[in-house]
Amino acid sequence: MTKSFKNSVAESGQDKYVKKLTTISHCKLFLHAQLQNRESLRDMADDVCNHEFQRELGFSSISAAELCRKHNQVDSDLLQHVFERLAGKVLTLSTSPAKRTR
Repeated sequence: MTKSFKNSVAESGQDKYVKKLTTISHCKLFLHAQLQNRESLRDMADDVCNHEFQRELGFSSISAAELCRKHNQVDSDLLQHVFERLAGKVLTLSTSPAKRTR
């Protein structure tokens, strides 16, 4: 995840009392689920059985209920703000003169 996302999460206090499923881990799980075409929270929870993924996320198991609770707690304004900043960066990079000459 990007440094700006981590900073935004820290500034918002989104994970102030969180011990396991941080906002960053939550987003990684949902991005992974999107890329892997997962259809349910249970499928996502099952994916955490992969040891490499466990290291990336920082925990070894998660339940579908925990995913659901976290999903309901994540501040959508925070995610929108981060998405808009990242989209702006991508747009800038894709329209820069150095990219057009390649």
